[in-house]
Amino acid sequence: MGETIEVDLCVIGAGSGGLTVAAGASQMGASVVLIEMGRMGGDCLNYGCVPSKSLIAAANAAHGLGRARRFGVEADVRVDFPAVHRHVEGVIAAIAPNDSEARFEGLGVRVIRAAARFTGPREVEADGRLVRARRFVIATGSRPLVPPIPGLESSPHLTNETIFECRQAPEHLIIIGGGPIGIELAQAHRRLGARVSVVEMATILGKDDPELVDVLRVRLRAEGIELLERAKVVEVARRGAGAAVALEGDGGRRWVEGSHLLVAVGRQPNVEGLGLEAAGVEHARQGVVVDRRLRTTNPRIYAVGDVAGGPQFTHMASYHAGIVIRNALFRLPAKVDLGAFPWATFTDPELAHVGLDEARARAGGGGIRVLRWPFAENDRAQAERATDGLIKVVTTPRGRILGASILGAHAAELILPWVLAIGRGMGIGALANLVVPYPTFAEVSKRAAGSYYAPTLFGERTRRIVRLLARLG
Repeated sequence: MGETIEVDLCVIGAGSGGLTVAAGASQMGASVVLIEMGRMGGDCLNYGCVPSKSLIAAANAAHGLGRARRFGVEADVRVDFPAVHRHVEGVIAAIAPNDSEARFEGLGVRVIRAAARFTGPREVEADGRLVRARRFVIATGSRPLVPPIPGLESSPHLTNETIFECRQAPEHLIIIGGGPIGIELAQAHRRLGARVSVVEMATILGKDDPELVDVLRVRLRAEGIELLERAKVVEVARRGAGAAVALEGDGGRRWVEGSHLLVAVGRQPNVEGLGLEAAGVEHARQGVVVDRRLRTTNPRIYAVGDVAGGPQFTHMASYHAGIVIRNALFRLPAKVDLGAFPWATFTDPELAHVGLDEARARAGGGGIRVLRWPFAENDRAQAERATDGLIKVVTTPRGRILGASILGAHAAELILPWVLAIGRGMGIGALANLVVPYPTFAEVSKRAAGSYYAPTLFGERTRRIVRLLARLG
């Protein structure tokens, strides 16, 4: 064994969660070692959010030109897929310095580019160095889950870690998995000229409100995406340079052939090779076992992000990082609270959610109110021909906000006031009384909130009061 390093905090993994912990702790005065065996920036920068949203931006630009005639504008659309690929790479390159080894070394973090392995409850070995720390943070993230489908291993297939390496547009992309990753990439590739088939054994976007997903489903099919729901993949086979997928569903067994196959059925935590047993850290299929303070079964070791289980989002990892810093550095009993945790799927229209949806609110017992407002009733949406979608808000009978779901243009941005309202325990009046600039998409939130008062405000009792006051002069 070579050098022994003693520090306040050792972070394993340089993805979103690990980088946030390392940067924050170092700038607050702690000595920090950051260990990463792969690319700095982790999945989000290199294989996830950044490349996917860059590809979606290119796809939306092509789609917008194709629909320009609705605004009286004529445009010819030609997709240069290698140039699209260069755009995606360029965005990653522009952001990469923020996550780079040089930047973190500049912040005072000691960066070790190697695999890490616990050799005991308070020490980690990496590249011949022994790191001893008062506290450790496991932030190793997750990787694509490749299911044990017969023939899949011997057939060419892509995951989110490899699909952005494609420099030529797929002729026919088959996607196994109708979750957010699968649906986002399906629409993006369709708009860039590929035929796309999505296979989902249940229904697409199963964690979102079915009423809003129904509206999105119509849009996806109208754009030419083949959605094969309630279809089980039972076999995969090579077909020339591409692949074929055997499906079983209500219509029996059938084969779907394509030039490319993308597997997007979920993710699995990166725990292999960490020596967690030596550290006294328990883990299960969904990740490292943690309590609400994100402590593992070894109280000196924390876990954040995908490896800690729970919703797998970059902003979840960043949220976890704040919880850990408060616990590990300041000994404050900060706990995870997901009551106001939002998520978004970046389709067109976008789909965003926070709090309880209608089904979960009803399952909780007690009465609820469901408020809706369509984007077709929004003047800005009409001006921009972006009328598909609606906002749906769930409250208690007395107006406490339980949840909000939005399908529509800019939904990921429009969800923010609802996140704040739920997190602060606000009533529906807080949103109904907002003064909102006109014309903006944000008016859908105010109009939905205001509809809570419509039965009372425009009811017979109000009419009687107005008539009485009129008689009194």
